[in-house]
Amino acid sequence: MAELGLNEHHQNEVINYMRFARSKRGLRLKTVDSCFQDLKESRLVEETFTIDEVSEVLNGLQAVVHSEVESELINTAYTNVLLLRQLFSQAEKWYLRLQTDISELENRELLEQVAEFEKAEFTSSNQKPIRDNIKPKLAPLNEGGTAELLNKEILRLQEENEKLKSRLKTLETQATNALDEKSKLERALQDLQLDQGTQKDFIKAQDLSDLENTVAALKSEFQKTLNDQTENQKSLEENLATAKHDLLRVQEQLSMAEKELEKKFQQTAAYRNMKEILTKKNDQIKDLRKRLAKYEPED
Repeated sequence: MAELGLNEHHQNEVINYMRFARSKRGLRLKTVDSCFQDLKESRLVEETFTIDEVSEVLNGLQAVVHSEVESELINTAYTNVLLLRQLFSQAEKWYLRLQTDISELENRELLEQVAEFEKAEFTSSNQKPIRDNIKPKLAPLNEGGTAELLNKEILRLQEENEKLKSRLKTLETQATNALDEKSKLERALQDLQLDQGTQKDFIKAQDLSDLENTVAALKSEFQKTLNDQTENQKSLEENLATAKHDLLRVQEQLSMAEKELEKKFQQTAAYRNMKEILTKKNDQIKDLRKRLAKYEPED
């Protein structure tokens, strides 16, 4: 029996879609047949017809068949869009971005493989019972531990990213406070120096030495405090730079994890299955165009 390279569950999904497509195709062909039958019963009642009468009959038949075929082609396109929408919605739950290769829709070898698969599944001698009559809603893809681990890693990196952002904000606040404190201390030193210059003329000579010693001690203490604040500021700036580097590293890991998950999915059977379904539908459209061409009048 022809196979599509899918697991049992996905192959059953393909069979159910092909059954739906065959049913719609059969109904539309019956509609086209009824157009010809109605023409025979309503218009072909005379033994002879003029060229104008034949042209009128054929034009009327062409309009009806054209409308039926166009309606079916439009409906087929919309049906394919809905099917793709289900697959894309399912993939987005796992942060995946699917891609399609339109050129594969006309791959003759793949189309023949799908035709053989349909023939094997739906011949009257090998007709199989309908499976999966009750259709569950699409669930997110889960092809084993790899996808699950990648998804957990993405969530972990996102949480770490948020923590680093919060830490970075805290460090920026501390750095700003340290700079404000440094500015206040510098202004206080300037005010003290101004007060010292103003009061020197009023201080007695014997007290000048003690005052200078006091000012020197205050300056030394202030310089020590200022140095401590400078070192603290440098430490905060280094922590800020480290946090930024950590944030960039986490973002890069997150991007790599997303790319790895996307690469894993593109190698799955579901991705190849979607390509094969699109290829089959494109071949059906080309076949319908060829059938329609048989009924178009020659120039």
